[in-house]
Amino acid sequence: MRGINRLRQLHSGSCSILQQQPSIVNNLQSSTNTNPYPSKKTFRQKIKAKNKPEHVGDWDIKQWNMAITTHMRNGRCDSALHVFNSMPRRSAVSYNALICGYLSNGNFDLARELFDKMPERDLVSWNVMISGYVRNKNLCAARKLFDMMPKRDVVSWNSMLSGFAQNGYVEEARRIFNRMPEKNEVSWNGLLAAYVQNGRMEEACVLFESKVDWEAVSWNSLMGGFVKQKRLVDARQLFDRMPLRDEVSWNTMITGYAQNNDLAEARRLFEEAPVRDVFTWTAMVSGYVQNGMVDEARKVFDAMPEKNTISWNAMIAGYAQIKRMDMARELFEAMTCKNVASWNTMITGYTQSGEITHARSLFNRMPWRDCISWAAMIAGYAQSGNFEDAMHLFMEMKRDGERMNRSPFTTVLSICANLASLELGRQLHCQLVKVGFEAGCFVGNALLVMYCKCGSVEEAYHAFEEIIDKDVISWNTMIAGYARHGFGKHALMLFELMKKVGIKPDDVTMVGVFSACSHTGLVERAREYFYSMNRDYGIIANSKHYTCMVDLLGRAGRLEEAENLMRNMPFEPDAATWGALLGACRIHGNTELAEKAGAMIFEMEPDNAGMYVLLSNLYAASGRWGDVSRMRLKMRDKGVKKVTGYSWLEVQNKVHTFSVGDTFHPEKDRIYAYLEELELKLKKDGFVYSTKLVLHDVGEEEKEHMLKYHSEKLAVAYGLLSIPDGRPIRVIKNLRVCEDCHNAMKHISKIEGRLIILRDNNRFHHFSGGSCSCGDYW
Repeated sequence: MRGINRLRQLHSGSCSILQQQPSIVNNLQSSTNTNPYPSKKTFRQKIKAKNKPEHVGDWDIKQWNMAITTHMRNGRCDSALHVFNSMPRRSAVSYNALICGYLSNGNFDLARELFDKMPERDLVSWNVMISGYVRNKNLCAARKLFDMMPKRDVVSWNSMLSGFAQNGYVEEARRIFNRMPEKNEVSWNGLLAAYVQNGRMEEACVLFESKVDWEAVSWNSLMGGFVKQKRLVDARQLFDRMPLRDEVSWNTMITGYAQNNDLAEARRLFEEAPVRDVFTWTAMVSGYVQNGMVDEARKVFDAMPEKNTISWNAMIAGYAQIKRMDMARELFEAMTCKNVASWNTMITGYTQSGEITHARSLFNRMPWRDCISWAAMIAGYAQSGNFEDAMHLFMEMKRDGERMNRSPFTTVLSICANLASLELGRQLHCQLVKVGFEAGCFVGNALLVMYCKCGSVEEAYHAFEEIIDKDVISWNTMIAGYARHGFGKHALMLFELMKKVGIKPDDVTMVGVFSACSHTGLVERAREYFYSMNRDYGIIANSKHYTCMVDLLGRAGRLEEAENLMRNMPFEPDAATWGALLGACRIHGNTELAEKAGAMIFEMEPDNAGMYVLLSNLYAASGRWGDVSRMRLKMRDKGVKKVTGYSWLEVQNKVHTFSVGDTFHPEKDRIYAYLEELELKLKKDGFVYSTKLVLHDVGEEEKEHMLKYHSEKLAVAYGLLSIPDGRPIRVIKNLRVCEDCHNAMKHISKIEGRLIILRDNNRFHHFSGGSCSCGDYW
């Protein structure tokens, strides 16, 4: 019995060894020994063979290869190479592990160099190289390698198919698919995904109908494509046809209905769903939030058996959107799974609610920040008018080494535009060039606005030319920029070029075109554009277009025609349209029509101080001092206060601000002394003060004194004293430049031989050689 048991043990042990060592199996199969039960000697030989060094070496190679892979996954390429070089023996797997690691870490050259040095490549080696190049979007190298392969399998073909599909080369993906000698589910799904992701749903449907045994993931992919295009009827038909639905299927349809405002159907599907996971519940919460039904969203949120970070963030965002920051804060504090998006949502909510202090407090508490956090805080400061704090935070972001996206740059460029800080804007432009952001529309358009608002229309046009793919906003910004600077003919030439390159004008384009015509006096051309834009571009005239036409006709002295146009408008004129008519009346001294326009404006906007002043100027110019006093009393009774006029300019990266008769500037004595000298030169050149503009019934000498120290004159004087010859003087004014200052600037530009660029609240004036770019037509 002991002998039988011993034989059974030996048989069991030998079977185990045979299963682990295929080479032994092969040797046995070639042996002439037909005895199924090995002898003790044979058994000992097999045990000895198991422990031979070459078997230990195979096991060692696996450990080395695992070490290479681990180092590469952690980005330690040098350590992986050290392990590779230290190996006593390498297999193809060793090379493949190192190549794969190089590719995943972006070291294409090292990967290809090692691939070329391989003593022997297997199919996996070729596939690893191809998939690595595809993953890193180097399709040219991948295709070249694919064509060189001595042998291909379905993995090789699928790698190429997915590479072309994921990068939008749908036709090439289809050609690869058609050439494949063998296709599997990955192949079919790869081509289907290519059609869906690129919005080619009709071709996706044809492909889908050509095969019957699709998996659920394919049904979901096609259905998701329909939802993305808001084709919910098609998506629902596919959903109803599905042989087997999973959670993704239900979630896709529920999300589709919720995002497209059909919450009743979304709720019905939600109730019917056989299994609801956290994404199903979150889809309902998000749907209610997106439709402003925050209380309903909260009921679903409270009923959720399980919540994830997305659920919490969706609910917090809902409260933030309706500015219920107390409720948002309550949820935020109760949240145990906060991520950076949670903090960002709260910061954005506080900034949009005007609670900048709370936003900064949270920002300071953040355990970690991303570029969105910084951008949200910078934008919050900018929106609340705290431009200096926004700039300081932007500088701090740079010092911290935070990787910047386009958003902070765009916000700070907007600040530069508002402050007319040209030098800082130029510095930002240089930084944008370094990081490669300036060629895109998003940042490129912000650069255009900055340069246009800072008074450098030449640099704006250079930035415009650098934008690779110009969109309609790019063209509109440049056209409007030329118009505001008084270069109406340039604006219209650009408009014609815009049409030639195939960019369709929109309603904003036409506002810029009419403005260009208005400031250039091209009445007939504007009329032609106005009455043909519906026919040519499908644009229906809105209130802004009519306001531009009223302004155009009014400036040209065709007040009756302007008034008739207002009567025939398809809607009631707004305050801006009446304001354009009032401005034209001031230019041409039509007091009767001005009073009618003023009455309409005061009825619509009783607090519009600018219109009171405009009408008062008209009365003063006509010597109707009683009416001027009446307007003052009316303003006092209604609590309307005249906006204080300010002018500012940038000198050596510092902004200097002036008000009328300013006595606070540290160099005021020098400025006033220079103005006295300048006044003598001006009068010698034929300049005469426009005393009719003074809204006080006082003597001529006193009127001249009042006009002499307007804020724009003080700013220009300081600029002439501080800015070297050859550089333009750039001044910004928060109100419309008065006629007296406008006339004085023309003379100063001639006397001093300097270019003066003045931006008021309406347009730019380029004074040079005694004339202005507006042609005295502003």
